[in-house]
Amino acid sequence: MSVDWLVGDHTAAAAERILDVAGQCFAERGVTGATIGDIALAAGCSRPTIYRYFEDRDALRIAFVHREARRIGAHVAAKAEAEADPKARLIDAVVEALVRVRSDPVLAAWFRGDQRGTTTDIAATSQVILAITAAFLGDSTDDDIRDRARWVVRIVLSLLNDPGESEAEERRLLERYLAPVVVPAQRPTRRNANLRRERT
Repeated sequence: MSVDWLVGDHTAAAAERILDVAGQCFAERGVTGATIGDIALAAGCSRPTIYRYFEDRDALRIAFVHREARRIGAHVAAKAEAEADPKARLIDAVVEALVRVRSDPVLAAWFRGDQRGTTTDIAATSQVILAITAAFLGDSTDDDIRDRARWVVRIVLSLLNDPGESEAEERRLLERYLAPVVVPAQRPTRRNANLRRERT
């Protein structure tokens, strides 16, 4: 295998290539089973080369999760953008995230068997995933929004680790038990309140 992608000032490209190869190794050997040596062999480089870009295996795993979270977050945000109702928008976003993870063999591998504990630990403590989710919900610096985002992340992880019987069942559960908690009831504006008084 050619290692031209490691030559010259291609740091970002090299890191991306390593993450691509790592993803395949995670899918084939498991998240906890794939070693730096496996990834280096598959990438056609040495272990020290991997360590030039990632401090250790945990750092590589976290970088992979963050990259994929950003990618899925962008797709989810784009797809949900057209929905005006905040509750429906949240439900659509969660369902889309679930579908995207489950339909990608590399990502689905993170939620099989004994991989789930490692995956849940990384995702549940990831400030990147929290920030992406909080930004989707509103002001990502607002403590209340960040708490709501934490709850959304936990629900998504729960459904990835223990799927419902069908997408319809998951959607129903999200509508009943997630959206009402995460999306606060809209307070009437003064204009709407005035209109209601005029009608009575």
